[in-house]
Amino acid sequence: MASIFLQGALVGLAVAAPVGPIGLLCIRRTLRDGRLVGLATGMGAATADGLYGLVAATGLAISGLLISHGDQMRLFGGLLILYLGISTFRRGLNDLPHDPANAPPSHAPLRAYGTTFLLTLANPATILSFIGMISGLSKGAESAPGAAYWLVFGVFCGSAVWWLFLVTMTALVRGLISDLIMRIIDVASGGLLILWGAWMMWQALQTFLI
Repeated sequence: MASIFLQGALVGLAVAAPVGPIGLLCIRRTLRDGRLVGLATGMGAATADGLYGLVAATGLAISGLLISHGDQMRLFGGLLILYLGISTFRRGLNDLPHDPANAPPSHAPLRAYGTTFLLTLANPATILSFIGMISGLSKGAESAPGAAYWLVFGVFCGSAVWWLFLVTMTALVRGLISDLIMRIIDVASGGLLILWGAWMMWQALQTFLI
């Protein structure tokens, strides 16, 4: 079971590590709101990865349904990213307290967790990577009792380890960030999120326009 768990952990790490909208949100929220909010942001993504891994590992019929409605879900995800991007961009244009490390948090941990959980779920193509991973298991490992669940647990742990690492590294420099730099980060990250959201919406809408 240890080898199955490690396989899942490595895949979870590989899925989480590339810096995309979730990683950008995690870094920005850690700088703005602190380690707890940043970690809640990452755990929302890790939970969604684990949930999709569970759906794929147990062969639930809902996986096909989610994939077939992928464009609608991506459209929702694009809208949510666009909203977050606009909010972040506008905040960067407003006056902030002089010391952002001591500023009151703009996101409660539960809200931060919920937004990234929904954003990650809005990418049902993740299921395909988990299906491929599970089909790559050896025949003996696949038939072992509880193998699928150990695999899913590994995916969650691998993803969670990455978010913990990212938050810890970001938190180390939080106290060094000045008011001006924080505003620049807000404007830049907000602009990137707006572009990401618009791109996701365009990709989703192409299916309906063609």
